[in-house]
Amino acid sequence: MIGWLEGRLAETWHQASRHGVLVICQGVGYEVQLSQRHWRELPPAGSAVALHIHHSIRDDGWTLFGFSDRLERDLFRELVAVSGVGPQAGLALLGAMVPAELVQAVVETDLRRLCQAPGVGRRTAERLAVELRQRLQERFIPQLEDGPVAAGSGEGELAAELPSGTSRQELNDTLESLGYASLEIDRALRAVAATGLAPEAPLELWIRDCLRWLSRQAA
Repeated sequence: MIGWLEGRLAETWHQASRHGVLVICQGVGYEVQLSQRHWRELPPAGSAVALHIHHSIRDDGWTLFGFSDRLERDLFRELVAVSGVGPQAGLALLGAMVPAELVQAVVETDLRRLCQAPGVGRRTAERLAVELRQRLQERFIPQLEDGPVAAGSGEGELAAELPSGTSRQELNDTLESLGYASLEIDRALRAVAATGLAPEAPLELWIRDCLRWLSRQAA
């Protein structure tokens, strides 16, 4: 398996929505696909380049995907491990956002932001949030603690305490009866908790603040 390439940038290429490079390493040329964001930031042809590689082996061929650092490659691997999320969707997500922003969008279930990536629909965004939210929070937030995820509103939401037990169930039931989906409810709860509302506060206050937050999102 190829995990790293270091050589000379011979040329760049793009075909439809796919972007890549040809890297010459000791007389051998390797075609590597990149995210559009990474592709746009490449140095001129002839420059030295180094890439962390995800090596995909399938019946119809081998494909190399390149990343500027190990964290970005590892995040790509988490994305494509989700059912229905292929390599092109993974590259599209990393092309639309830097890793810290992408982790934040998944952890906060920011479906609108995730759907801005080409080819990523609401159902795929929901699947990413459900399957990866906890894992990305545990694996990547510590590595990005000095970046946008910690500096933005996401850190407060992650650290805030939520209602539990019967109160949490009653809150979910009430909001679901008003037509809100479970992912919307979860985001609202985290956003309200980040404002400092105590988990033991009266249920009426939680419902009121959640509805205010949800109405602002729909505006």
